Amino acid sequence: MNNEPRVNERIRVDKVRLVGPGGEQVGVVRVDDALRLAQEAGLDLVEVAPNSNPPVAKLMDYGKFKYEAAQKAREARRNQSNTVIKSIRIGLKIDENDYRTKKSQAERFLAGGDKVKFDLRFKGREQSRPELGVKLLRGMADELAEISTVEAAPRADGRYMSMVLAPLRKKSEAKSDQRRRREAQRENRRARDAERAQRQQEKAAEASESPAAQDAEAKAAPAAKPKPSAPGA
Repeated sequence: MNNEPRVNERIRVDKVRLVGPGGEQVGVVRVDDALRLAQEAGLDLVEVAPNSNPPVAKLMDYGKFKYEAAQKAREARRNQSNTVIKSIRIGLKIDENDYRTKKSQAERFLAGGDKVKFDLRFKGREQSRPELGVKLLRGMADELAEISTVEAAPRADGRYMSMVLAPLRKKSEAKSDQRRRREAQRENRRARDAERAQRQQEKAAEASESPAAQDAEAKAAPAAKPKPSAPGA
């Protein structure tokens, strides 16, 4: 099945509702007039809503439109295939240190572009107080709100309750940031190494020019042999 829209002379209707390249409404015009406007602007006439009455057509650079649409679809597929759901188990009676550890884990996963699923297990009579689980998970979501959004709200299923957080940034963006950080760290290391080498060279030069070094150099030099006396002197 061909999902390509009809373009230019392939549009087989008498009139279209024309939309300009900037989204402005031109109105209902004859197809011949719309094609003339497209040719004058160096653009294409693309039928974007064939089932409307009359069909809607837009002036655009169709080649550029197809390229950008393909890029977006490729990016969406890449992000979808790269996204991983990381599971974090949590208990209702969690202590402060463990809570902070779980939160740090989630922050690391989210910063890397992955989703996080919190799995909470009720023990014994805790199952009769699901509102406490909701409160705990929503509190965690609130603390992570700057880097994530709630994709699946807390939901109970028997002795378990789960919640899914999604990162605000795409995984590809997170990886780009990681690459930039690694490159910046390498640059900083190179700069520090160069600075350290420069200081060592300066210290060596200062040491060689010190009076003690010059005196030691003079002592190490062989003494000049006296010239032989002239005969009869």
